[in-house]
Amino acid sequence: MMNIYETVRSGLFFNKFEVDDIIFVEYACPIEDESTVIWSQSDYLVHVLSGKKTWRTIEGTWTISAGQTVFIKKGAAIIDQFFDEEFCMLGFFISDDFIEHTIKEYSGKIEDITPKENLHATAIEVNNDEIMYTYYQSLLPYFRGEKKPTNELLILKMKELILNIFANPENIQLAAYLKSLTGSGKTSIREIMEANFCYNLSLDDYAQMCNRSLSSFKRDFQRHFGISPGKWLRNKRLEYSATLLHHSDLNISQIVFESGFEDLSHFSRVFKEKFGISPFRFRKNPVTH
Repeated sequence: MMNIYETVRSGLFFNKFEVDDIIFVEYACPIEDESTVIWSQSDYLVHVLSGKKTWRTIEGTWTISAGQTVFIKKGAAIIDQFFDEEFCMLGFFISDDFIEHTIKEYSGKIEDITPKENLHATAIEVNNDEIMYTYYQSLLPYFRGEKKPTNELLILKMKELILNIFANPENIQLAAYLKSLTGSGKTSIREIMEANFCYNLSLDDYAQMCNRSLSSFKRDFQRHFGISPGKWLRNKRLEYSATLLHHSDLNISQIVFESGFEDLSHFSRVFKEKFGISPFRFRKNPVTH
């Protein structure tokens, strides 16, 4: 599974600028598969320059094409690609710390935010007004010119992006989410796990998304859920797979993938251990559990 943040950060073929833990990138899609799973330990914003792409999470589907923008929260997503036109984008990876510091720096100029919708959505569409479009265009000469912008300028440009979001009343949901990151301490384990349990990620990956070391993640997880992360993930994935078997038209192999299991044989074995019946028989005659 591709860690898109690390792939961009360490990839030599990306046209990017990096300052500490924030990244600006312009690239044509390097993924060849029609569908693939990616994840990031950092929130990121995608502005499409050409083509079209879909992000799918357990909570919804977002398809964006040229001129559209979406903010994706840290975590995993299934990417569905369209090959009728080359996909090219501007990407902005923004750490929680940078968001918090920026909002605190300009706290006197940012009004209190009351969100219109649920802050737990895994992705948020961005309303692009003329100011936002001008902002995206202002970055292209840096990517396409020979002279690299200074770190100080890049930091100012990332702050400008955040302030532009707050300046547009149509982006109140995204602004409210960004504001919620200030003073909240560590990333919520419960939110990350509930939104990402169905992806075949390692415990190290989940720990990174929660901004914790592996040992700290395991300790905090036990305190939150009263069970080890490995056991919780298996139970959660099995319950989810049972729901898909009962209520979806996906075939068994698709359900294995959608539920986060490694392969069909492992899935079949642990499913029967929990429910006392094979996934194939369960689909024909769902049991109460």
